[in-house]
Amino acid sequence: MNFQDKLIIAVDFDGTIVDDAYPKIGKPKLFAFETLKRLQQDGHRLILWTYRSGIRLEEAVAFCKENGITFYAVNKSFPEEKLDGKRSRKIHADLFIDDRNIGGFIGWGEVYQTITKETPNIPKRRKKGLFGFLKS
Repeated sequence: MNFQDKLIIAVDFDGTIVDDAYPKIGKPKLFAFETLKRLQQDGHRLILWTYRSGIRLEEAVAFCKENGITFYAVNKSFPEEKLDGKRSRKIHADLFIDDRNIGGFIGWGEVYQTITKETPNIPKRRKKGLFGFLKS
């Protein structure tokens, strides 16, 4: 898969966007909303894919909206999809971001770098000490 293509990305809520505090809403994970906004700006479609339902799901969707994220779809492959029991509840997505991955959640900085293949622009530090002094 060419990660420069526009992707459909399914994102879990508890433990991924926010710290797991179910049924309450936990504190946002570091860089979660900034990364999700950037992914949307890059043209990717985000689906909220969560265990939550009913009022707990509504609270999660509202919390994300308050933090600047409106999802393409919620617990569906596309907004108009009707779940009738004749189809699998599994959704179509190119990527799934979830804290339950093997190895756990890698962090939002790593998520963005993996999807975009961008490396952060971090200036190199000059070495200290005698050898740093001798280098020009």
